Amino acid sequence: QAPIKATCEDMSCKTGFPEDVHSAVVSRSVHGGQPLLNVRFRSCDGNKKIHFGSSEPEDFRVGEDGVVYAERSFQLSAEPTEFVVSAQDKETQEEWQMRVKLTPEPGSSEKKIEDIVFPWQQYKHSSPLKRQKRDWVIPPINLPENSRGPFPQELVRIRSDRDKSLSLRYSVTGPGADQPPTGIFIINPISGQLSVTKPLDREQIASFHLRAHAVDVNGNQVENPIDIVINVIDMNDNRPEFLHQVWNGTVPEGSKPGTYVMTVTAIDADDPNAQNGMLRYRILSQAPSSPSPNMFTINNETGDIITVAAGLDREKVQQYTLIIQATDMEGNPTYGLSNTATAVITVTDVNDNPPEFTAMTFYGEVPENRVDVIVANLTVTDKDQPHTPAWNAMYRMTGGDPTGRFTILTDPNSNDGLVTVVKPIDFETNRMFVLTVAAENQVPLAKGIQHPPQSTATVSITVIDVNESPYFVPNPKLVRQEEGLLAGSMLTTFTAQDPDRYMQQTSLRYSKLSDPANWLKIDPLNGQITTTAVLDRESIYVQNNMYNATFLASDNGIPPMSGTGTLQIYLLDINDNAPQVNPKEATTCETLQPNAINITAVDPDIDPNAGPFAFELPDTPASIKRNWTIVRISGDHAQLSLRIRFLEAGIYDVPIVITDSGNPHASSTSVLKVKVCQCDINGDCTDVDRIVGAGLGTGAIIAILLCIIILLILVLMFVVWMKRRDKERQAKQLLIDPEDDVRDNILKYDEEGGGEEDQDYDLSQLQQPDTVEPDAIKPVGIRRLDERPIHAEPQYPVRSAAPHPGDIGDFINEGLKAADNDPTAPPYDSLLVFDYEGSGSTAGSLSSLNSSSSGGEQDYDYLNDWGPRFKKLADMYGGGDD
Repeated sequence: QAPIKATCEDMSCKTGFPEDVHSAVVSRSVHGGQPLLNVRFRSCDGNKKIHFGSSEPEDFRVGEDGVVYAERSFQLSAEPTEFVVSAQDKETQEEWQMRVKLTPEPGSSEKKIEDIVFPWQQYKHSSPLKRQKRDWVIPPINLPENSRGPFPQELVRIRSDRDKSLSLRYSVTGPGADQPPTGIFIINPISGQLSVTKPLDREQIASFHLRAHAVDVNGNQVENPIDIVINVIDMNDNRPEFLHQVWNGTVPEGSKPGTYVMTVTAIDADDPNAQNGMLRYRILSQAPSSPSPNMFTINNETGDIITVAAGLDREKVQQYTLIIQATDMEGNPTYGLSNTATAVITVTDVNDNPPEFTAMTFYGEVPENRVDVIVANLTVTDKDQPHTPAWNAMYRMTGGDPTGRFTILTDPNSNDGLVTVVKPIDFETNRMFVLTVAAENQVPLAKGIQHPPQSTATVSITVIDVNESPYFVPNPKLVRQEEGLLAGSMLTTFTAQDPDRYMQQTSLRYSKLSDPANWLKIDPLNGQITTTAVLDRESIYVQNNMYNATFLASDNGIPPMSGTGTLQIYLLDINDNAPQVNPKEATTCETLQPNAINITAVDPDIDPNAGPFAFELPDTPASIKRNWTIVRISGDHAQLSLRIRFLEAGIYDVPIVITDSGNPHASSTSVLKVKVCQCDINGDCTDVDRIVGAGLGTGAIIAILLCIIILLILVLMFVVWMKRRDKERQAKQLLIDPEDDVRDNILKYDEEGGGEEDQDYDLSQLQQPDTVEPDAIKPVGIRRLDERPIHAEPQYPVRSAAPHPGDIGDFINEGLKAADNDPTAPPYDSLLVFDYEGSGSTAGSLSSLNSSSSGGEQDYDYLNDWGPRFKKLADMYGGGDD
C-alpha cells in the first residue's frame, strides 16, 4: 500500500492537494476486491469530511476510508495503467484530483537502493494561505528470503531535504525493528540508511510494515512519518508434504475405466500463488502389475485417482499398492522439490460368482415318524468374499416334495444346506424321496456376469422302517348302554391295529390302564370287554352320563411299543331311583293362617324317569289326612298345610307318598318332620319352650348341648381360679403390726396358776408371743400342744406360714375341737387363755376381786346404758334380788 498525503504548513493554510501524478507498483495479477492504494487526506482543521471517487469505477473503487480496491480481476500490461482519484469536501464542495499510475512489479526479485527525500517545497497562491507539497511515497521493497548476505544488507536510504539547514536524526519503528521480532531492520540515525541484519523466512513472516521518522536534535518531528512495506520474496525452500503417508481407498471389482477411487493431498509451505508452491502429482509405480501395469491414473493437479483399465477382479488381485509423488514448481523435474506417499487400494467384492454344488446328487436317510432331523448336507462353493451377501447361499426345493415334509436351512458358518424333516413320514406309505434343490446368493449377480444365477442338484432320501406303536380304531370308541347292566355281561370288543406291516410280530396283547369305578375288564388276547360290577348312571364317576375307561395295547417288537385307547360308555337312564322329599324338616304354625310348607321332590334319575311328580298323603294313620292336606303346585313342588284350625304345638312326623313319571312308575314314602308352634303375626315361632318339652329337633339339641358345655367350662374356670387364689394367699405373709395381732387371744393357749403369789413365773411371759424365745428354749411341760409355735420377732411384720382359713368361724370351731380332745387341757378351756397374772402384768392384779363378798353390793344398773348388747347382762345382775 502506498499512502497519498496532503499536508499544510500552518493553521491558516487551505486544505487540498494539487492535481499531480502518483506512481504505485503492484503485482501483475490483480484480483477482485484486492486493496491497491491507501489515500490519506489531511486537512488543516482536522474536521473535513471528504468523499473519494474514481474515474474508472468499473475497474477501481475508493472506499470512504480512502482505500483503493480493484473491482475485478485482471492482468496488468507492461504499460502503466492510469486512472484519476478525486476528493471532494462534502460541505464546501471543493474538489481535488490526482492521477495514479499502476506499474506491474518487475520479475526480478532484486531491488536497487533508492534515495527517498521528504518534500518541503511550498506553493504560493494569490491568497495569503500557503500550501506544502505532498510527501513522497516509498514503493514496497521486495526482499528475497534466505539471502546469504553479507549482513547487514542495505535496502534503502531515507533523507529529508531539511537536513541541509537542520541536524536531523532518523529512526524506524514497527514489527521487525523496535517490535518483536526486534533487530531485523536497523537504520543509520545520521545517514538514514535502512538495512536488514539477517536472512528472512517468508514462511514465518511474509511482509513487514515499518514507519520511518525524522526529528531534529531536540526530538521535534520535522517530517511526517513515512510507511515502508518490505515484502519477503518466496524461494523454493520447502518440499511438498503429504497429509498422510499411507492412503487407503476401495474400488469395486469389475469397475469400468474412469471410476473414481480416492484423492491424495499434499501441501507445500511455499507461496501457493507462485510456482514454488504449485504441486503436481504422478504415479511412480503399481504393485502388482496384473492384469495391467497401468490400472490407475491420477489427476496431476487435484490428486484424484481413477481407474484407466478394465479387469479388476477381487478373486485374482485383492489389493493394489501405488507410490504417489508430489512435485512443486508445477512438477518441473529439474528444479522442483518432490515427496512420495503410498496409496493402498482394496478391490471390494461384487457378486460375480454364483454358488455351485460340489456334487450333482446328495444322499440321506431318516427313520419314519421322526421330525426336526437333518437328513442331508448340501455343500456349495462360491469364489466371492466369505460371509457377505454375495457369498451367502439360499436353498429352495423345486420338486419332489409336494406335501412339504422337508425344508432346507443354511448353516451361517459353512454355507451348507441342511435338509431337515418337518413332518413325520410313514415308511408304509413312502419309502424314498428324490428332491430337486437350487442354490443362489442373497443378492443377485452383478450385471454383465455370464453365469447362470443358480445351481441345481438332487437329494435322494431313504426312509427307515421302525417299530411303531399300535393304535386303537376308533379312538375314542363310544358305546351306548343302559345302566343297571349286571356284572359279567359282555359290553363290547375294543381292539387295536399295528401299522408295521413289514415286520415279523405276533399278535397284540391288551390290558386295562384306567377304570375309575372298577366296572370293566378286558381279555388280553381278543380285546373283549366285560363288566365286573353293575353300571350305575348315578355314580360319582359318571359325568354327563359318560363313563371313560382307558386300555393299553402292546406289541413284542424291538423295542416293544404300546398304544392307548379310550372307551366311552354313554349310560342310558332307567327308573331305578324313587323320588324323595326335600327338605326333611319344616316348621309351621298351630293355626291355619299362616301354615303352608313348600316341599320339593328330588329324584337322581333324569327325564322321562323323573318329574312331574305326584304328591299324596297315606291313608294310615287316619290322623295324617285328618290334620294335614297336600297340594301340588308344579311338577316338582307341592305345598303341605294344616287341615284343622288348631293343632297343639309339638313335633309331628308327616309321611308323604311321591311318585315319579317313569315307566313303570317308582314311588316312595318320605317322612317330613314338622314342628308346630305358636306364631306371631309374621309367622315366626314364639313358644320355643313348649316345642322343646314336646320334643326337640337336632339343631335345638345341639344348641342346648353347646350351652351346657360352655356352662361347665365356666364352672371349671371358676374353681381353678379359686384354687389359684388360695395358693396366692398361702404364698403371701400377712403384714400386721405386732401390737395389733389379735391371734394372741385366739391362738395362744397356756395354763394359769392358782394366783399371782402362788408360783414364781417369769414376768417376761407376759410379753408378746412373737418376742419370746423359740420353742426349743421353753420347756415342753409348760406349753400346750395346740399352742402356736413361738419364733423370734423379725424386724418387719410376718404373715403366718399356716394356711389362712377361709372362714373365721370354721377356724374357731377347729380350735375348740382341738382343745376338747386335748387330755392335758385344763377343764376351764375357753377361747382366751392368759399365761400369767401378777406383778408387772399389763392386766394388773385380780387378787382384789372378791366375787362372793362383793357381788351383792355391786350396782349393775349402769349396764342398761351400755346399749342393747348389754341388756341381757343388765337383766341378770341389775333390778333387785332376782
